[in-house]
Amino acid sequence: MEQEEIVMEKPDVDVKKRDVLIIGGGIAGAEAALKLAETGYKVLIVEKDLSLGGKMILLSKVFPTLDCSACITTPKISETARHKNIKILTKAEVTEVVKNDNGKFKIIVNKHPRYVIEDLCTGCQACEEACPVFVKDEYQLNQVARKAVAIPFDIASPRIANIDIDNCILCGACEKACQASAINFAQEEEFISYEVTSIVIATGFDLFDPTEIERYGYGKYKNVLTAMEMERQLAPTRPFNNVLRPSDGKVPDNIAYVLCTGSRDHTVGNPICSQICCMYSTKQAQLIMGALPMADVSLYFLHVRAFGKGFCEFYNQAKGMGVEYYKGKIAKITEKENGNLVLRYENFETGKVTETEHDMVVLSIGVLANPKITSVFKNTKLELDQFNYIKQTDILTNPSRTSIEGVYVAGTSTGPMDIPDSILSAGAAASETATYLRRNAK
Repeated sequence: MEQEEIVMEKPDVDVKKRDVLIIGGGIAGAEAALKLAETGYKVLIVEKDLSLGGKMILLSKVFPTLDCSACITTPKISETARHKNIKILTKAEVTEVVKNDNGKFKIIVNKHPRYVIEDLCTGCQACEEACPVFVKDEYQLNQVARKAVAIPFDIASPRIANIDIDNCILCGACEKACQASAINFAQEEEFISYEVTSIVIATGFDLFDPTEIERYGYGKYKNVLTAMEMERQLAPTRPFNNVLRPSDGKVPDNIAYVLCTGSRDHTVGNPICSQICCMYSTKQAQLIMGALPMADVSLYFLHVRAFGKGFCEFYNQAKGMGVEYYKGKIAKITEKENGNLVLRYENFETGKVTETEHDMVVLSIGVLANPKITSVFKNTKLELDQFNYIKQTDILTNPSRTSIEGVYVAGTSTGPMDIPDSILSAGAAASETATYLRRNAK
């Protein structure tokens, strides 16, 4: 009996302590982490992907200023990675959160193996050059290939290789090429226990799956893309040297955007506006006009919601550049033998059903809630709102507060918002977390 008590207590000896856990290493998570770390608190960031930066680090430019997205994100992510008060776990997930009687949280983190020793990897990419296996590159939205061992993308942070063990043929070429001896195929999943005083949830959003709207032909017609796929073609770290249509690699002359794909649509379970689609489509249209001066760009919309600072001017600027806006509802998209696409839609201005032909169609997919994190809270309930976003229990005076005392929320975990609003939300969450930590200091 005494031996059993010792075995039960042993895991607590290995519990590491931090002041704050931040779940999610996107722009909101990084902003909250930096604010708290600069105040002197010890912060742990758990990020499920291989790099910090979230979706913002993969964007081309931001609206309405057209500033380089990577130029904004990279310095902040670099500062986060170097800060002495911040501990970062990438390719890791929080699997369990239990609130103790003392008010602190006991968490379990599952650190998935990279099969690369992170402290030894120099990011030289010699392993990548030696690898003979090509697989789809998920960071380029599967538009090109990468190696089975690779650094996720050029500006990844941390810049550490990862072995895709599911596609690795275990030939040993990467191990021979690595002069730092960083390859370790014996790595296993690691479960790490932490005790934290407060938690900030910054898990971001999911994107709508356009295959749910079959009449748009995504996944069936090669020249129907999502806006995120087009975003990668416009980014500095793009897969190609120009905007190309997938079916034949030609430069398109006539591109259409279908707005509100998966937003404001009860039939797909997302009745609310995603708030960013009108403006990111307008942004991409301007960038395409700059990259392909002879191309025609048309946007099919229900309502243009240019509500933010400078948004209306940005919208008018696009129209002045020659971007065409058509108010109408797309009924279906069909493909011709040459790969061109025919849009059949109801023109709200004329009241007539019209068909137009385009080289390429881009679906402006909407933002969805990402409620998976709620399942890790074992003895407390993290409540959701009617749209499956994390519920803000005091939205007017304390918008970062959740249904659990000591747990706060930042960014698009609470609902659709653009980048400036996400950063403001993260600052508010950091402020409230700091107040909670001071009140509960022991």
